[in-house]
Amino acid sequence: MEHSSTHVKWFLVCALHGTFVLSLSLGLELPARAATSGNESDHLALLAFKSHIIQDPLQIMSSWNESLHFCNWAGVTCNPSNGRVMILNLEAQKLVGSIPSSIGNLSLLTGINLQNNSFHGEIPPELGRLLHLQHLNLTANSLGGMIPTNLTHCTELRILKLNYNELTGPIPDQLSSLSKLLILSLGVNSLAGKIPAWIGNFSSLLILGLTQNNLVGSIPDELGHLSHLGIFQLYGNQLSGIVPPSIYNISSIYYFSVTQNHLHGQIPTDVGLTLPNLQIFAGGVNNFKGTIPVSISNASGLQILDFAQNNLTGTLPTSLGRLRALYWLNFDDNELGYGKNGELNFVNYLVNCTNLFKLGIARNHFGGELPSSIANLSTQMAKFTMGSNLIYGNIPFGIGNLVNLNNLAMEDNLFTGNVPDVIGKGRMES
Repeated sequence: MEHSSTHVKWFLVCALHGTFVLSLSLGLELPARAATSGNESDHLALLAFKSHIIQDPLQIMSSWNESLHFCNWAGVTCNPSNGRVMILNLEAQKLVGSIPSSIGNLSLLTGINLQNNSFHGEIPPELGRLLHLQHLNLTANSLGGMIPTNLTHCTELRILKLNYNELTGPIPDQLSSLSKLLILSLGVNSLAGKIPAWIGNFSSLLILGLTQNNLVGSIPDELGHLSHLGIFQLYGNQLSGIVPPSIYNISSIYYFSVTQNHLHGQIPTDVGLTLPNLQIFAGGVNNFKGTIPVSISNASGLQILDFAQNNLTGTLPTSLGRLRALYWLNFDDNELGYGKNGELNFVNYLVNCTNLFKLGIARNHFGGELPSSIANLSTQMAKFTMGSNLIYGNIPFGIGNLVNLNNLAMEDNLFTGNVPDVIGKGRMES
């Protein structure tokens, strides 16, 4: 898909994997005495950090010794103008330990990346003393307790990633001061309470990730003010109510997932026009009703469309065949179809979706015969579920062309005749 947000998306992907995008030219100038004092403070703070590491299988800490200046220690980057520690990046080093409070003495830190290690204990509130901090990434550790309210002082933060930990309690209201945030990622924890409305004031926010927590209540309408948002992830919570219409008007969103909540309402008929950049559009395991909008085909880069386990009615629009990038199409467990002949004619149009990997229409009310055009569906398709419908007639022999199928579910229908012996032949021969 070609549009102006390509470079922004590249940045987002990098940020999601913990990559730092940091400037090394802050132009910080300190008096010689202050710099010397600060250097010693940094030195001692790093030694304290090392003392809290209890397992270091890759021997990363072996370079943290007096034979090297601490600016040359593994994972440490200093500002060349004053010799102060600027970045601590120990991502994916298999470290086990806790984060000491003395990390707050690295007073000129702009970035901390401890992603994908085994740090435990609580996040020290002393992080709130790092007034220059721009990037804090503690993703994929075993940190518990509550999010420190002292982070309110880190008003330069652009990236706050605490996902994949064991954090509890509400999202602190004190974080409302972090108005420069580009990424707020708190997913896969045990956070409770409501989604704060003040997140809608983060006017530069690009990523909002609050997935797989215990969040309750409604989605604040104020989130519709996030006019630059690209990723909107709220799946795996206990949210109720509707998706505010203002959310559907954030045209920059390309990843939208509210799967596995208690939401209701209808998918807007013009969703493909208001969210033209969609690549992932998912709202499965909710209580959505109404029909599948024809306009969704306007989101020409759509790859995943999944609203399984809802109460949707009508049928699949033939316009879905215009989605050439479509990879995953799943409407299992809805109320689609009326048991009438011709309701599977949309298959004729899906032959244009040459990347299709999953097609799910099981446990609906689709009637009629399975079109022979099934033979022309994507040879990449591995999952095809159509069980528990009202499909009758013979199974087309051409289904054998789908040589990569490893999950074909056709149970509880009204098929007659023989099962073609070519089913699965391609998989067996490979």
